[in-house]
Amino acid sequence: MAGKGKKLVVAAKQAADKVPAPSPNPMTNLILADVALRTGGALLRRGVEKGLIGSKLGSRKAGRIIKGRSMFQTLVGTAIARVATRSVPGAIVVGGGLLAKTLYDRRRSRKAKAAGEVAVDEQAERGEKV
Repeated sequence: MAGKGKKLVVAAKQAADKVPAPSPNPMTNLILADVALRTGGALLRRGVEKGLIGSKLGSRKAGRIIKGRSMFQTLVGTAIARVATRSVPGAIVVGGGLLAKTLYDRRRSRKAKAAGEVAVDEQAERGEKV
């Protein structure tokens, strides 16, 4: 069975090699690949965010919350994600910080829930205006 799977992989690679690139210029193909990957990543990120937020608040409100995100929130989120994905120590620091924040919020659950709901409502209002 393993030999059959290996033959299929080799056949798939050979078939993929025969498919022409979109452009004869390799730099154009690199740019196209970059745009496609970034677009796909952005769509996937929005879908995951909307799914996580929408499970509690509803899909429409989740969309407004995502649209209402400030530039500062976007930059901080990007910076934290970059630190977490660049190195193992960065992932440990970011993961530890998120764990600490989660445990802290659980300990003060009523206050954290009230403060979070106020912040989410404000962000959703900003999202309606955009």
